[in-house]
Formats: sequence, C-alpha cells, structure tokens
Amino acid sequence: MNLRQFREITRYPSAIAGLVIILLLVALSIYTVITLPYDEAVTLWRGGDRVWQDNPRGVPPTWVNLFRSKKLPENIVFDSTAEGVEKQVTPLGDGLTDILLTYQFEYTADEFPQEIIFFFTSTFEKKAPYMSLVWKTPDGREINIGDFAIERAYARRISQDDKLTQKLGAPAEVALFADPNSETPTPLKGVYTLEIAGLTFEPDSDFDVKAIIYGKVFGLAGTDHLRRDLVLGLMWGTPVALAFGLLAAVITSLLTMFIAATGTWFGGWVDGLIQRVTEINMMLPVLPILIMIGVFYSRSLWVILGFVILLGIFSASIKSYRAMFMQEREAGYIRAALAYGAGNARIIFRYLVPRIFPVLIPSLVVLIPSYVFLEASLAVLGLGDPIMPTWGKIINDARVNGALLKGQYYWVLEPSFMLMLTGFSFAMLGFALDRIFNPRLRGM
Repeated sequence: MNLRQFREITRYPSAIAGLVIILLLVALSIYTVITLPYDEAVTLWRGGDRVWQDNPRGVPPTWVNLFRSKKLPENIVFDSTAEGVEKQVTPLGDGLTDILLTYQFEYTADEFPQEIIFFFTSTFEKKAPYMSLVWKTPDGREINIGDFAIERAYARRISQDDKLTQKLGAPAEVALFADPNSETPTPLKGVYTLEIAGLTFEPDSDFDVKAIIYGKVFGLAGTDHLRRDLVLGLMWGTPVALAFGLLAAVITSLLTMFIAATGTWFGGWVDGLIQRVTEINMMLPVLPILIMIGVFYSRSLWVILGFVILLGIFSASIKSYRAMFMQEREAGYIRAALAYGAGNARIIFRYLVPRIFPVLIPSLVVLIPSYVFLEASLAVLGLGDPIMPTWGKIINDARVNGALLKGQYYWVLEPSFMLMLTGFSFAMLGFALDRIFNPRLRGM
C-alpha cells in the first residue's frame, strides 16, 4: 500500500472507524499479553472457586447500577491482615489472650447481599482459638451470629448455617440486613458494625480473618458460575481471536495465490491437478470435519488452526486468482521477461504475483473475522481449546450453565459484542480497501 492509497482511506469514514477499532483491539492484545502472561492467565482461569473465592458467583458488572432504580450491593471485604487494621490485644494471664477486631461499614444498597463468608487462619500448637461474632445494626440491635473454635484454615459460611437461619427466621444475608419495621423484607440502610472477638489459649497463638459480604454486582464484566472475573476471559480472548484469524487468513491467502500462480504458469497436468484438488476440497464440509477432529483427535487451538489452513488453501479463490493470472500470463512484459531469459520462479514471484497482490489485501482483511467466527463457533459447540480462555468458550460456559434462563444476559452479550465488534471493524476496513484497490467499484 503506497502513500496515495493510504490517503484515500481517509476519504472513507467507515474505514477510519474500522481502523481505529482494529488498532484498539491490537493495543488491548499487547497490553493483555504483557500484563497477564499466558501461563498466569491459564492458571487463573482454571483455578475455580479457590482462586476466585473473593468474588460473588454469577453476578453482572457493577455499571448495571447506572441503569437501575434499585441499586444492587457491591462486595464488602474486611481483612485483618490489611494495612491499617489494628487488633485490640488484652492478656488475661495463664497464656490466655483476648483479641478483638472491629469493622464498621455503611450499607446503601436497595437489595440484600448474595452471601456472607468468614475465612479464618490461626496458629496454635494444641488448642485452637475460640471465636465469637457479634453483628450490630444501625438501629442499635446486637445479634450473636456464632461461637465456635477455628482450625488453622477454616471457612465459616453463615449463609448456609441452618441453625443460624432457624434462629434468625431467615437466611443470614437477609436477616442481618433486614429492617424489622418493614412488612416486606427490605434492607436497612446505615452503618453496621462487625465485632470479631477471639480467645487464644497459648502464648504464641494468633488468628486472622477475612470477612466477605458478597454483592450482586462485580467488576467491569461480572463473574461466571465459578466466580471467575469475566474481564480475564474477554481480555485474553482478544489476542487469541486476532492471532487465530490473522494467521489463518494470511497463510491461506498467500499459499492460495502462490499455488494459483504456479498452476496457471506451468499449465498442463500441474494446473489440472490443482484444479481437481480444488474442486474436491470445495465439496468438503469444513465445519463437520473440524468437529470430527475436535472430537476424535485434538481440541488444541493450534491443531485446529493447522487443519483450518490445510482445508483453506485449496479454496474457491484459486479459480478466481487463476482467471486473473491467465490474463497476466499473456501480457507483453511477461513475453519480454521470457525473452531475456527469466526463470519460472522469477516470473511467478516477481511478475505475476505482485500484479495481483493488491487484490489480495481487501479479501484478506475481510477474511480475518470469518476465521475468528469459525474458532468461536467450535468453542460454542464445546470443541474449543480446553486450556485457553476465549470468547467462544465464555459463550459455551454460559450456554451450558443456563445463563439466559437465569437472566444472566451479560455473560453471553459481552463476548458476543467483542465478536461483532471485531467482524464489524474488519468488514468496514475491507470494503473500503476493496473500493480503493478495485477501480471498478470507485464510482459505486
């Protein structure tokens, strides 16, 4: 592409918009790969509940509150190991120590939290610390929500505590926040206080606690059924999609053009063989073949890419390129090249291909999203790479776990939007390039 042709792109607002979106997607891909290396991303994505335990399960992004009259609660986290948190330590003698942690927070949401979990860690030799949890509401009520001993690593899920539920008359996440004067369950807004008192029985014994009041919105993209932050999948899906689409489009397009040029120039049995292979390949159903490969051989992204390239080389484009090369083969400059002794390789790669190469650029750009959609389609069918987080895999997880039936539309719409944005951007740029490189379309 020369400077004049690049300047012509600026005459098409759609091409500029498409190019800007593509550059943003490329920038996001580079940022993702640098800040979140592949091994780390895979480890996080496959970590499950243990890695993502601080996140609520299956909730929409935080920004949905901008469009709601009743605001959904966000996560509230208290961590005794955080900077600035002080423990009130009172020695009682004989190795006994009283430790008090106090946490105050303001609750302003219009709905109840999703659940409440306490994560304890303790150090002791023989006798575990004994805990007491007291909940103080804005209207002055005090509620004892548990007395128990803690092990070295212990999770107290008070939302699933049947005895506490029976005592309070409702699940803890509702009863602890409910307004007692309201006929229907309504959150009582105001400042709440959580007191965590612990009694240790050994001189060096200690404990720490992380209390999480899980909200019903989270982050920029929400979470899935495994509490995973969907931002990770959306971010890493970008370089995976662009790499798959670009590699497949570039390799197949270049090889297709070179094979068409070779067959056209040599003619005879070489051209005949290429045309017969192309016609057979055109009859093969690509998607069912890739499904069989994914089911019976491998679901690796790179294996699928290899077969996509193999099936895409002898495509119908060979016949289109052949028609163009047939005209160029009879041109005067080709006869002149033969007269001064140019070899076959020089004629193919220095004279035939460069003349048709401008036609390749628009079709290559438009071809990229088709391969992106192909990879996503396989993933939606459950045949995507089992390791990499991709847009199609997110959609498949949403489908398998009934996201639409549960009203979790964000789970499907976010990766779908990224797919449509990618296709839209390349299509706008490709159509403009087609007008620039194809003079017959300039007046249309």
